[in-house]
Amino acid sequence: MSDGDLAPHLGRLGLPGAEIRAYLYLLRTGPTTVDQVASDLVEPPAEVAAAVGALIDAGLVGAGGADGRTVTPVPPASGLQILSRRRESELEQARVATLNAYDTFRRAVSPQRTDDLIEVVTGTAIAQRIQQMELSARSEIRRLDSPPYFTEGHVNNAELEQLARGEVTYKVVYARAAIEDPGRYTQNIQPCVAAGEQARVLPEVPVKLTIVDQQFATVSLPVAEADVNRSLLVVRPSSLLSALIGLFEASWRLAVPLHAGARAPSPVQPIEQRLLGLLAAGANDDSIARQLGVSRRTVFRHLQRLMDHAGATSRFQLAVHAVRHRWL
Repeated sequence: MSDGDLAPHLGRLGLPGAEIRAYLYLLRTGPTTVDQVASDLVEPPAEVAAAVGALIDAGLVGAGGADGRTVTPVPPASGLQILSRRRESELEQARVATLNAYDTFRRAVSPQRTDDLIEVVTGTAIAQRIQQMELSARSEIRRLDSPPYFTEGHVNNAELEQLARGEVTYKVVYARAAIEDPGRYTQNIQPCVAAGEQARVLPEVPVKLTIVDQQFATVSLPVAEADVNRSLLVVRPSSLLSALIGLFEASWRLAVPLHAGARAPSPVQPIEQRLLGLLAAGANDDSIARQLGVSRRTVFRHLQRLMDHAGATSRFQLAVHAVRHRWL
């Protein structure tokens, strides 16, 4: 295949002109230096060095030699896979941006049709759609969380990535069933809270709900129906979306903090803070013991110490005292 035949294909993979010219040159000449490439192509050395560096990062070219300055093409299989995936991601972003732009145009020139307010996503497309929408967030994600879950495993990599960048805040209200799942609690909830998620808990949540910025929300079916009808509703800006936002805010106000932020020194031990969070969520003694990795007797001993310290005569009074005094 000639250079003229290969160049358009490299362009389709997302390589710009300078990188294409450098790569084609190296395919013709083999091992050489960046200075020699720049000299033969009659291009600025700094631009050629940047192009060759990009080719190295893409896995198409390797650097070596005694002085480390010799560059040469390497087997491209892994590099082509990287470029293909990068291109797929860019195309998906372009698709979403175009759809959003058209929606903005249509809303500006005509009233929104009711069939555009809700989209139904079913089957295997659900998990991918959830991740795409979560990664599209710009400022805030609010969630009412309960089983069952559409994604495989427990780790929410999308949330951890967003929290690591520090640009998106998360406010999540968990149902008791979520924190009673040992795998879910240790592999998902704890890492996300440690990464900066604001978490609260209720015995039950009214619906499985995720709100992305003020742009859209996803609603899943409750546990009783999920096994027979796996579907996800995507709700766009409308009075229904406003109602769902109000539902979340009401649930958030009623929920008990699972972990608090900065607070005054607390008389309770770290294990007792976790115990109080589980207790406030309505977890039973066996579930609390499993989550903490201790025996029921140890749970009772911690509870008795806390009740004595709070002057409480019931677990309900203890939970109220703990919330008021920011023990959890």
